[in-house]
Amino acid sequence: MAETQTYRGGCHCGRVHYEVETALEPVISCNCSICQKRGAILTFVPTAQFTLLSGEDDLSDYQFNRKIVHHLFCRHCGVGSFARGTAPDGSAMIAVNVRCLGDVEIEALTPTPFDGKSL
Repeated sequence: MAETQTYRGGCHCGRVHYEVETALEPVISCNCSICQKRGAILTFVPTAQFTLLSGEDDLSDYQFNRKIVHHLFCRHCGVGSFARGTAPDGSAMIAVNVRCLGDVEIEALTPTPFDGKSL
């Protein structure tokens, strides 16, 4: 099992900026309509491991389908670097787009396919 590290991430223009503690395990590649179009590779963390450092007022919220996940994106540059939702056990969680984290070698990851299209 990989060691947990603190990563910094955010949107393209830099208005939305955060820190997340994660081991980047697992990471998933979801085929739902939004993840597929955004090219997101996701990892999930409890809210206690995520700190939004700036940009709360710069976020817009998009929901679709069952409207249980808040797909947040910067209203200036359009990048969706994280989402807020609920884990299967009912606890609050954050879905982080790993492509929006600094110092991560995306090519070194092995995302697990997830069939979100069937949900």
